[in-house]
Amino acid sequence: MAAKNGAIKLVAGNANRALADAVAAYLAIPLSKAVVRRFADMEIFVEIQENVRGADVFVLQSTSYPANDHLMELLIIIDALRRASARRITAVIPYFGYARQDRKPGPRTPISAKLVANLITRAGADRVMTVDLHAGQIQGFFDIPTDNLYASPVMVRDIRERFDLSKVMVVSPDVGGVVRARGLAKRINAPLAIIDKRRERPGESEVMNVIGDVAGYTCILVDDIVDSGGTLVNAADALLEHGASSVYAYISHGVLSGGAVARVTASRLKELVITDSIQPTEAVRVARNIRVLSIASLLGEAIGRTAAEESVSSLFD
Repeated sequence: MAAKNGAIKLVAGNANRALADAVAAYLAIPLSKAVVRRFADMEIFVEIQENVRGADVFVLQSTSYPANDHLMELLIIIDALRRASARRITAVIPYFGYARQDRKPGPRTPISAKLVANLITRAGADRVMTVDLHAGQIQGFFDIPTDNLYASPVMVRDIRERFDLSKVMVVSPDVGGVVRARGLAKRINAPLAIIDKRRERPGESEVMNVIGDVAGYTCILVDDIVDSGGTLVNAADALLEHGASSVYAYISHGVLSGGAVARVTASRLKELVITDSIQPTEAVRVARNIRVLSIASLLGEAIGRTAAEESVSSLFD
């Protein structure tokens, strides 16, 4: 596949080499030769080992754990490509790590998502491509074109293959995720329920109120990020107590920090399905009730269309 003006080049950082290899295989383009390594003091060194002058370059790098290391890798790769005279540089960030810091939660706190957007732009990126931003308005933090792709087509395909849709109900685990859950429910023509979390007094545990009649349904929780897993586990318990026959979860980004994998494995959640936007750990790979869906074809198609100056939004029509 060739770009409209010049060759396509794919460059990968160290955050998720497996996904980068899968995207390259989908596009039938080899990953460009590049060295991304550390000096003894952990400074990052990048060397692009082939000619990229005039090329349309896509840099694949999630800013997942360790977030700061992977972010610095991304910035330095972009700088190296800019100094090597790449025609256009697109930062493909399947998981945009600072997205939860998209506003000031209190006085004298940063809006780190905006700072990261500025850093990526100043490093020399001409375009950004990401998947399921935590808050859609982060696209406006960038002063360059930004494509927010959605993992929902991949999830919908999987749900259609595995479930009797007449018995499925889509559930948002909190009020903030209703738009995302409603979008998926509409695609599979399923009803929608919402979980309202409340903490009546400081120090008391959260009360989970289920809005909607879930009795007898197979409930599918939908969200963008699973981190500690506490919300999902508690939501699954609440749904089962309200008569749900079983509970599954489809989440775009499996951060799964700390003891999250053990928490999910020990829970009443039938299955947690995540994408490979973040490279799965060994604990995730062997967990009995966690499954990983690949978004390589989604990213590959979006990259190919961007290079050919074709519509990306039509992927989600």
